[in-house]
Amino acid sequence: QVQLVESGGGLVQPGGSLRLSCGASGSIFSIYHMGWYRQAPGKQRELVAAITSGGSINYADSVKGRFTITRDNIKKTMYLQMNSLKTEDTAVYYCDANRGMHNYWGQGTQVSVSS
Repeated sequence: QVQLVESGGGLVQPGGSLRLSCGASGSIFSIYHMGWYRQAPGKQRELVAAITSGGSINYADSVKGRFTITRDNIKKTMYLQMNSLKTEDTAVYYCDANRGMHNYWGQGTQVSVSS
């Protein structure tokens, strides 16, 4: 079992930056593949970035070059550095941990990009 808690969301102006954190507890963090997803009002949840247990990374095309996903297995924490934020990045951001049949979600953190 894994418990996930996101933090770091907030209100930022276009062009600004935020750093999201996802802290995990309850199980061996390093074996899980991790991901950041987001869901804007009226839209489906979509993958933003993912990092496997082995460190392989992929990004949604919409965030490539602006967002960076990292993980610290010692601290059991995953991060999402978001730069050059756009209004269309506004959404609730969720972290996900998965391995095999097991999939866990955090409660989400709101990111709002507005002038």
